[in-house]
Amino acid sequence: MTTATPALSPRRYFGWSTDHKVIGVQYLVTSFFFFLVGGAMAGMIRTQLLAPDSTLVSAEAFNRLSTNHGSVMLFLWILPVLAGLGNYLVPLQIGARDMAFPRLNALSFWLLVPAGLLMLASFFVGAAEAGWTAYVPLSISGPDGQTLWALSVILLGTSSMMGSINFVTTIFTMRAEGLTFWRLPLFSWSMLATSILVLTATPVLTAGLALIAMDRLVGTLFFSVPAGGDPILWQNLFWFYSHPAVYIMVLPAMGAISEIFPVFARKPVFGYRMIAVSSLAISLLGLTVWAHHMFTSGMDPRLRVPYMISTMIIAVPTGVKIFSWLATIWGGKIRLDTPMLFALGFISMFLIGGITGVFLAAIPVDLHVHDTYFVVAHLHFVLFGGSVSGAYAALYYWYPKITGRRFDERLGKVHFAANFIGTNLAYLPMFLAGLLGMPRRVVNYDPRFTELNQLASLGAFLLAVSVLPLLYNMIVSWVNGPKAGDNPWRARTLEWQGSSPPPVHNFDQPPVVTEGPYDYGEAEARSMMPSPAAAGD
Repeated sequence: MTTATPALSPRRYFGWSTDHKVIGVQYLVTSFFFFLVGGAMAGMIRTQLLAPDSTLVSAEAFNRLSTNHGSVMLFLWILPVLAGLGNYLVPLQIGARDMAFPRLNALSFWLLVPAGLLMLASFFVGAAEAGWTAYVPLSISGPDGQTLWALSVILLGTSSMMGSINFVTTIFTMRAEGLTFWRLPLFSWSMLATSILVLTATPVLTAGLALIAMDRLVGTLFFSVPAGGDPILWQNLFWFYSHPAVYIMVLPAMGAISEIFPVFARKPVFGYRMIAVSSLAISLLGLTVWAHHMFTSGMDPRLRVPYMISTMIIAVPTGVKIFSWLATIWGGKIRLDTPMLFALGFISMFLIGGITGVFLAAIPVDLHVHDTYFVVAHLHFVLFGGSVSGAYAALYYWYPKITGRRFDERLGKVHFAANFIGTNLAYLPMFLAGLLGMPRRVVNYDPRFTELNQLASLGAFLLAVSVLPLLYNMIVSWVNGPKAGDNPWRARTLEWQGSSPPPVHNFDQPPVVTEGPYDYGEAEARSMMPSPAAAGD
């Protein structure tokens, strides 16, 4: 007879497992490795840009670093770290024992590993250098590593679609008794909306990458103008996925923020249903805005206005979330623990990214700043100031759930301060550089941009240093941190109602849900209300 592996045995995390909690941790650790790799590439890029005529790397190496930095950070860090949180938490939040398709869930993770290694291996045969957007004809004529890049992203897209099938099926079919959709935690709502968007948009990118791979490997001419192909076709295929991908990367972070605010303000969520519906609205509207990336690509000028309008409209459901969050914390008994600090930082930095996105939706502004550092700053405020801050907030919030231990709160606040200052110092100067005309993806630049680039590089180096207290805190606290107890935050969502960390089977008895997940103070308020008879006296 074999002995069951203990719930926290490290052996469980180094092999094939169908336990959603193990798979979630595998996602988190693997994606964090790629985060460090992508961050190292960013450090080399920002070191090169400290001086206008630096020779640290060649122009060819710079193109390869910038291409793979973007690709690693998007496809191998932000997407899988949020998928890992979803894997760990969704079954617990809905009262299920596991995901609907455990083997498919394991396979979705194990496609991530070879895909990431394939992308990094491309450096040994001439890494991809066409930018993370892989515009043709550059991506057709580039080195052999461009083929490995395309195959890697195809594998990553396949993994993402497998995971999304699992999330949708699990949420629809495996909710606990009494857990109606209007009692569903907002993080699970966000994973549902994200998964629907993945299943709609990702097949389009995968098909486009298959066309690029075929053009490179078997000599087809899908994007060759002399042969009757259309290079603009790739831009449509790419952006039909890659603008919704922004929401794929930020919706789960928004879901995590929606969990944190009511807990640390001790108040019910304001506008719960509107927050839930706004996630679905973002998922739907996200499919209608892709062509604003192509205002300078020679598209019919009559098409610009509809895409400008749709891009501005999508700010409305995002605004619903932000105002609901602010109303939630207004007048609350706020505790500024590390998860709450990162949640507040998320609002401020994502708001900068969102507002500048509205600027870029305006046709005259976009024509002026397209392909400048203004776009780089906007993207990083959305995805680093937004998605990554949300991921940090979620990691700190659910850390006691995953490990059963408390992290060092002082180190958490040091991490937040360094991350917040570094993010603003790194990316705010890029807005000004872009408005003044500095193009992005250039290895050397006009000396008049030197001071702005030095400020941006200083911020990037501070961001790199900020990762050190996070790594130390996560590792040392897991081993030696004080025990957290089952529910250290006194949260009401279902995942916190069992032991921390949870057992292999999640729940000793199938849970029954009778109240909403954010009903803070409502039971006490009802108990203090006078009875109808007393009110009439």
